[in-house]
Amino acid sequence: MKVYLSVDMEGVTGLTDPEEMHAGERGYDRGCELMTADANAAVEGAYAGGASGVLVNDAHGSTKNLRIDLLDPRATLIRGPGKAQRMAHGLDGTFQAAAFVGYHARAGVPHGVLNHTWMGKEIQNVYLNGEPCGETRLVAACAGFHGVPVVMVTGDEAVGEEARELLGDVETVAVKNGIGKFSAELLAPVVAQRLIREGMQRALGRLNDFTPYAVAPPYTLGVEWNSTAIAAAVSLVPGVKSAGPRHTEFTTDDFTQIMALFGIFASIGGQVACGSGPYG
Repeated sequence: MKVYLSVDMEGVTGLTDPEEMHAGERGYDRGCELMTADANAAVEGAYAGGASGVLVNDAHGSTKNLRIDLLDPRATLIRGPGKAQRMAHGLDGTFQAAAFVGYHARAGVPHGVLNHTWMGKEIQNVYLNGEPCGETRLVAACAGFHGVPVVMVTGDEAVGEEARELLGDVETVAVKNGIGKFSAELLAPVVAQRLIREGMQRALGRLNDFTPYAVAPPYTLGVEWNSTAIAAAVSLVPGVKSAGPRHTEFTTDDFTQIMALFGIFASIGGQVACGSGPYG
C-alpha cells in the first residue's frame, strides 16, 4: 500500500507566527524541525498501518523546508521549486491513500491560524466550480482526479472542521486551536505527534471507509485577487479569462492543469506585488 503525504507548514505543531514560515526569519529553523517531526509522525503511523512505501512532498512556500537529514529513512522526499503540480506533485493513481499534514484553513476563516488560500497577501478568495475553495479542497480534488482518497488532515481545529465538512468522516488531528489568525492554544509536540501517528494508523486501518473526493468536470478555477494589477497580469496567460477588475477564471477538463496554473499564478502574482511597491 503506497501512501502520499502533502506537508504544509502553517498547520504544523507549535507554529503561529508568519516569520516561522520564511527562511532567514526568527524561528524558521525550529519551524522546519517541527514540520519534519509532524511528517515523521505521519510516516510512522502509515507504516504501522500497513504502508509499503511513503512519498512525502514538501508543499510549503519555497518547498525547501523539510529536513531530509531528520526525515524517517523509510520515506522518500520531493523537495525544491519548479514542481509542476506544486502541493500535489508526485501524486498519481498508483497510491492507495493520501494525507495532508500541517494544513491550514482557507482564507477568511476567523479562527483559522494563519488562514489563507495559496498566497496570503495577493489572493482574497479562490473558487472551484463556483464554490469557496481552500488548499484542502484543491489538493483533495486533485487526489480525487487520480482516484486517490484523502484519509487524514492535520493542522489547527479550523482546517479539521473544513476537512470534515468537505470529505465527511475523514481522520483529523488538531494540533492547535485558533484564538485569532496569529494566536492559538497549542499542544506539546510530543502529544501532537502521538495523535498524528495514531490518526494515520487508524485511517489506514479503515481505508475501505474512504472514497476519492470527486468534482465533476469541467473544472473552473476562479481567483479573486487583491490587486487589479495582478488580475490583469495573470489574465494574459492563454486560457485565463478576466471575470471582473480583480477576478480571473480558467476552465479545463484536466485537473493537473489547475495545479500547474496555480504555480504560474504564484510566480506572476508575487512578482507584480513585490515589484510594484505597496500598491502591487
